[in-house]
Amino acid sequence: QVQLVESGGGLVQAGGSLRLSCAASRVTFGTYALGWFRQAPGKEREFVAAISWGGGRQLYEDSVKGRFTVSRDNAKNTVDLQLDSLKSEDTGVYYCAAASATVSSVPTRATGYGIWGQGTQVTVSS
Repeated sequence: QVQLVESGGGLVQAGGSLRLSCAASRVTFGTYALGWFRQAPGKEREFVAAISWGGGRQLYEDSVKGRFTVSRDNAKNTVDLQLDSLKSEDTGVYYCAAASATVSSVPTRATGYGIWGQGTQVTVSS
């Protein structure tokens, strides 16, 4: 069974940084678009960032542009999300997800992803 496992979450002060990582087992990342989503308490899961097959195309939710960076290493089957200049509104559970996609496709809707990790908590204190 395919598994995605996130790590790197934690508690950080506003303005600080975290690096989230997602590792896959039993799946080869090479033909999947990879995304990061987050869910705050009482809110719906929302798109954060996504990256295409070869890493040549990245998309970001407007509020994280210039602060977050998504990257992938297909040889290691990992996708990372660097979170800089964190704000209290970035608090939530962060999920990585994989979508079987065309080479240039980068889904931004949760329904476009079929494989999900269990999530990692990010808490930003103000």
